[in-house]
This record gives sequence, structure tokens and C-alpha cells, in this order.
Amino acid sequence: MAAVELEWIPETLYNTAISAVVDNYIRSRRDIRSLPENIQFDVYYKLYQQGRLCQLGSEFCELEVFAKVLRALDKRHLLHHCFQALMDHGVKVASVLAYSFSRRCSYIAESDAAVKEKAIQVGFVLGGFLSDAGWYSDAEKVFLSCLQLCTLHDEMLHWFRAVECCVRVSLCSPGCRVSVYISKAGQKLSSPPEPSECWGNSICKSGATSLCLQRAGTNDVLYHWLLHVRNGNCKYHLGEETFKLAQTYMDKLSKHGQQANRAALYGELCALLFAKSHYDEAYKWCVEAMKEITAGLPVKVVVDVLRQASKACVVKREFKKAEQLIKHAVYLARDHFGSKHPKYSDTLLDYGFYLLNVDNICQSVAIYQAALDIRQSVFGGKNIHVATAHEDLAYSSYVHQYSSGKFDNALFHAERAIGIITHILPEDHLLLASSKRVKGFLYVALAVLDSLCRPGWPRTQRSTCLRLPSAGIKALILEEIAIDCHNKETEQRLLQEAHDLHLSSLQLAKKAFGEFNVQTAKHYGNLGRLYQSMRKFKEAEEMHIKAIQIKEQLLGQEDYEVALSVGHLASLYNYDMNQYENAEKLYLRSIAIGKKLFGEGYSGLEYDYRGLIKLYNSIGNYEKVFEYHNVLSNWNRLRDRQYSVTDALEDVNSSPQSTEEVVQSFLMSQNVEGPSC
Repeated sequence: MAAVELEWIPETLYNTAISAVVDNYIRSRRDIRSLPENIQFDVYYKLYQQGRLCQLGSEFCELEVFAKVLRALDKRHLLHHCFQALMDHGVKVASVLAYSFSRRCSYIAESDAAVKEKAIQVGFVLGGFLSDAGWYSDAEKVFLSCLQLCTLHDEMLHWFRAVECCVRVSLCSPGCRVSVYISKAGQKLSSPPEPSECWGNSICKSGATSLCLQRAGTNDVLYHWLLHVRNGNCKYHLGEETFKLAQTYMDKLSKHGQQANRAALYGELCALLFAKSHYDEAYKWCVEAMKEITAGLPVKVVVDVLRQASKACVVKREFKKAEQLIKHAVYLARDHFGSKHPKYSDTLLDYGFYLLNVDNICQSVAIYQAALDIRQSVFGGKNIHVATAHEDLAYSSYVHQYSSGKFDNALFHAERAIGIITHILPEDHLLLASSKRVKGFLYVALAVLDSLCRPGWPRTQRSTCLRLPSAGIKALILEEIAIDCHNKETEQRLLQEAHDLHLSSLQLAKKAFGEFNVQTAKHYGNLGRLYQSMRKFKEAEEMHIKAIQIKEQLLGQEDYEVALSVGHLASLYNYDMNQYENAEKLYLRSIAIGKKLFGEGYSGLEYDYRGLIKLYNSIGNYEKVFEYHNVLSNWNRLRDRQYSVTDALEDVNSSPQSTEEVVQSFLMSQNVEGPSC
């Protein structure tokens, strides 16, 4: 069965035999453990199908058993089903396995090299699985234990200890990049392992400790893994320390005549800097990661670098580059892993991010939904990957239905994201901040758009298209719900809840990123919108000005984020403070930035045009009123034509370019344009 298949349909006779073994599970338990890993897994999967989770949990909580099950590579997605079901059932199998492995490492610290080598390989596979499954804290514990074993000997031999099957960071002799495959006995294999064997740093089907070594340093790979899980768990300060330590090891290797391929490591650094809103630095390192893409790198590494580079291009408003990179990543992931694989869903989420930021909102919703469907089918339950997909879909749905005020779908997904995250993460976790934030926005909007209380109240420009944590998404949604509320008491309750969510999100952002950061600025801007809804106009003005000042200093005068905050301040001046001259200047500035970045059909222009119509009506300039009514009509016709585009995945089912051509095209554009940072 291919690894990408989710259906489990063995032969009838075989299935009957498996069922017979399961029926006699208690008597056969020891014998089951001696079966080949594929058959042993099928027995455990039958336990899962029959709902016998306590018995399954007792098996999977034993490190030796689970390490063997991990060898059944073509059952990996089904293993995710079983694993998640146990976690949802209350069996803390991830923590138990991480603790067991950590204790084993402490016991064997003084053992011979072969024993430690075997433990490290088990740790790579176990930690990789836990990371792929989204249990980052437990994965981090496993990798730290591996690292302790790796650093016991400060010798070249240990720097070059081979990595199971898939090498994330490859080391090459100067002037050549030759892949060398080494078996347990140290003999070269005639050919590399099959791609399915190399996915996820998994143990090879043969059961022998076959090592796929592109002359890779074990510590380098460990640091890459640590950086990955710390990024995923929002431990950004530890991520920075991890990268510095990785650089130290690479420098030591360089002094011994070895040159590292650092594509994966640089890609993870790009992700770290992107998450911290250090966009110039993220872009710089994505360029460096792209330079490291060479023939022979695992497809997973290539896909992840392309994804990160695309997102870095989006925030730098290099949309053509971003489009080429993410579309090729989607194509590679689907072609190599299949349409039901979590790596394919990763690329779809980033493709949705690109579509949302280029104002292709309707299609972004469809892409986010497809990604969520894949993650639910693979992981299901209360899983962090499912939560982040709900979160992205919540925000894109909020943007899509912004003009209509129908936020039921957005609120549903925001609530689901928050429900999952609060179940598995601490209440002060940064991922929770964004879902609450968007929900708060929706509550405010439903309160403020009560036409009986506030005739003519505008729906201003929506919030940022950059990814928000869960608390922030919920706050956004709550604002919008509050706008449409016709009950004063309900309105005030929703606004207060949104206020609490926004303040909580702001504090989490300041703690994680500091005051002078784009994420923090966005939270100030959201508070400004909220205070406007609460009719605290001076406080609203103060928040909007603070957001604009931070964004201008970090992003420049003509960035999309700046335009959003400028538009919000214009709305405040226009609708509530009667500062029409200031409002007009700000509207025109926002329009100019929007047109420059996205063209005449940019969706956000609607709110600026409507604001100007109201403004000119208020001051009696009816010639301008007529002019902008015509502009708005032309804008509507343009939007109708743009929405006629069909399936966003149609043009990524095949790629007209090879990976090498995509990389070279990107790098050549850098040479033509010169440094961007």
C-alpha cells in the first residue's frame, strides 16, 4: 500500500487472521510483539478500529514496541490516527514515550558507542514522528536527549554520525556533492533508499540500521530539528539560541574541510524570523536557503524551503516570485507525497496565504478548506495541526464575508481552533492569542453595525492578511458580531469580551516580540478599532497613531500594513471626530498604496471609496460625491470580472518548470534587482 493512502483494505483472508489474533489479544500479546512490524501494526490498528484504546495505549506506551511500529512506513498516516485517538482518550502517550526515551539516554550515557548510536537513531525517528504529529514539547525533549548523547564526544567521528534515511542538512567535500549511503557494517549501498523510506527520518523497511548519509553531521540535523520544533511551539528565543549553536558546529566542520548544505537550517531560520515579523531578515535568509537547494536534497526539504521563501516574498510584496515558488511547492508535494498527505496540506495553507494577500479571497477560502479536510482526515481530534488549519480558515472566511456581516462560519472555525488549543496548550501560549483576536473582531463588528443605534456606521477596512494567532482571530470575529447586534446589552457584553481578548493578545505579543514589532503594532491597531466601536475616540486615535508609527518605521511608508492602519484612522476621523480634512488625506493615501500594491480591483478600496462618499456628503462637495460613486461602480464591475476565475489548483497540477529552473529564476531575479534587504 502506498504511504499516501488512508484506506486500510487488506486481503479478506489476511484480515480474518488479524481479527483472530486480536480476539485472543491477551493470550497472544507477547507473540504479537515478535511479528514483523507491518503485521504487528495491523494487529494494533484492528485494536484501534474496535475501540480498544486502553489495550492499544498499553502497547504504544512501551518505547520498544512503538519504535518497532514506526518502521511500518507505509502505515504512517494510519499510525497518526491511532496515536491521536489515544491522546484524545486521555492516554498521554507522547509524554510517556518522550520521558521513557529521556530516561534511557541517561542510563546509557556511559555505554559504548554502538549502544548510544542505536538510541540516537531511535530518537531521531521518534522525535520526527512527534514533531510531524504536532507534539512539539515532547519532540523537543527527545531531541535534547539525543543531543546530550551526541555531544559526549567532541570528535570528528561523532560530528559525522549518520542520520536515519533522510538527511536534513547535508555535508559535502569541497567541490563535490556526492551522496554516500552506508549500511550498519560501513559498506556502501549500490543505490539510495526509496523516497518513501527517506520520508520523515524513518527506519528503513529492512530493519537493519541503514543510514542514508550525504556526509551529514548528526548535531547539525539535531539543531535543525530543535529549531523546527521550537518554531512550531513559538519558543522563538530558544530557536535563536539553537541556530547559533548549529552555526558553531558548522564552523567546526568547515575548519576540518567540510562544507555544509544548509538549506533546511536556513529555511527554519527564515520561518523563525518570519514569525517574529523580522521580514527583511527573513527574506535575506530565504535567499540563502534557495542558494543551497541542490540535486539530491530530500523533496521534503525542498518543499519546505520553497514554502518559506514564498511567504517571505509575500510580506515583501514580491508577489510574482511568491506565486512561482508556492505553486511549484504545491506541485512537488502533490506529485511526491500525494493529495492526502500532511505535507501537501502544508503547501495548501501557504498557497491560501498567498491568495489571501493578493486579494484572491474567494479562492483562498477554498484552498484553506481543502487543507483543513486533509489534516482532519490524517490527524483528526484535538491536534495542533487541525487547530491551525481551523484558524486560517476562520480568518479567510471572516475576510470573505466581511461586507455581508455573516460570520457564522468564521466564528465556528475560530471556536474550534480555540477549543483545541486550550485543550492541549497552556492558556498563555502565543498560538491562542490570535484565534481570540479574530473572534473579538467579529463580536465588535456585530455590535457596531446595529443600524438602529448608529445609522450610517461604516464597516472599515478589514484587518491584516498576515497570519494571526487564535485569540486574535476570535477577537476579530467578536467585533464583527457585535457590530450587527441589535440589542444594546448584548452589544456591550460582546465588546467587553472582545476588549479582554485584545488586551490579552497584546500582552502576549509584547511578551513574545517586544513593543517595537509588527505583531504588537497590529494589536494596537485592533484596540483602536475596538475603542472606536466603544465610542472611546481619543483612546482609539492614540492606538491607531501608535500602530502607524511602529509599522512605518519597520515596513516603510507605503506598505500594505501601513495602508490598513491609515484607513482605520481615516474612518475614525470621518465618522466620529468630524476631522474631514485629515480623513480625506488619509483615505487618499490608503487608496494610493492599495492601488500600487494590488491594482484597481483591490477589495480594500471599497471601504475607502465609501468613506470618501460619506465625507464629501458631510461637507457638501456633491461633485466629489458623484465622482466617487462612479469610481465605486467601476470598482464593482472590475471585482465581478475577477471573481469569474475558477479553480485555483488548476494551474498547479502540472509544473512547466523543473525545481532547478524555479530556483535559478528566483536567484537570477535577485542578481538583476540587487539586494532587497
